[in-house]
Amino acid sequence: MKKHLLSAGDLTRDDAIRVLDTAQELLGVAQRPIKKLPTLRGRTVVNLFFEDSTRTRISFEAAAKRLSADVINFSAKGSSVSKGESLKDTAMTLQAMGADAVVIRHHASGAPHRLATAGWTNGAVVNAGDGTHEHPTQALLDAFTMRSHLGTDGGVGQDLAGKNVTIVGDVLHSRVARSNALLLHTLGANVTLVAPPTLLPVGVDAWPVETSYNLDDSLEKADAVMMLRVQRERMNASYFPSAREYSRRYGLDTARMNRLPEHAIVMHPGPMNRGMEIGADVADSGRSVIVEQVTNGVAVRMAVLYLLVGGATNDEGEA
Repeated sequence: MKKHLLSAGDLTRDDAIRVLDTAQELLGVAQRPIKKLPTLRGRTVVNLFFEDSTRTRISFEAAAKRLSADVINFSAKGSSVSKGESLKDTAMTLQAMGADAVVIRHHASGAPHRLATAGWTNGAVVNAGDGTHEHPTQALLDAFTMRSHLGTDGGVGQDLAGKNVTIVGDVLHSRVARSNALLLHTLGANVTLVAPPTLLPVGVDAWPVETSYNLDDSLEKADAVMMLRVQRERMNASYFPSAREYSRRYGLDTARMNRLPEHAIVMHPGPMNRGMEIGADVADSGRSVIVEQVTNGVAVRMAVLYLLVGGATNDEGEA
């Protein structure tokens, strides 16, 4: 692996399999009476969040603490950032405190890459979501969840070759969709993006995916369906006629779920708009692995921190 995790596209198939297999080994830690490993004792992990987040920040915090790292949580609100301090000054302050890894979420696409390449920190940089660009650890935990349900032997050592994954909804504003498209392609899956024309980004033709405007056409062949949250907070225009119309055409209700193959799973990166992109009965059904995704997220992020910070070396000799 490279020193940083900035994009799902940076991961080779071997890199991705290594993360997923390491996460499989670490998943058992959550079932122990004492959920701790000494792996990162003496290391410092900084959660640098310029955007509000609950599950991602808590997931990274839990992952670092289960590896016995010291964790510093930094929120832009109420900090020097709200007084005008730049990303550079903040990063250099954290570097002076001896950060071994910086987990960054930022509203500007490309901010993690800038942090990693500008020399402002010597630690590993992990992208926890940047603008509408990428969210690579979410893609990894999604792939881990799919592999555990769709792969043989729990998916250990295997990719998702030949599996059909349908990703539905607000692709335009979704960093999760982009990272999943890149990683799932690397792992051999066939990805179909389903969305209204207004919610597909410019340049999607260059992505390694198929696109469709009709959800019903994609159901019968899907091994996994991932519903994306409609990100109204990022919308400054009318992208669809109404919430009711969107739900009618692109929402996953019980009738649509029943058309899926028997083995197919239903996913959502969260938080959900119940009753809009996904019905409450679907979210709580036996097909849903949404809660499992959260559990798997801690194990996957433990694996990422372990491989980047814990002294494991890669082919280039980088930690």
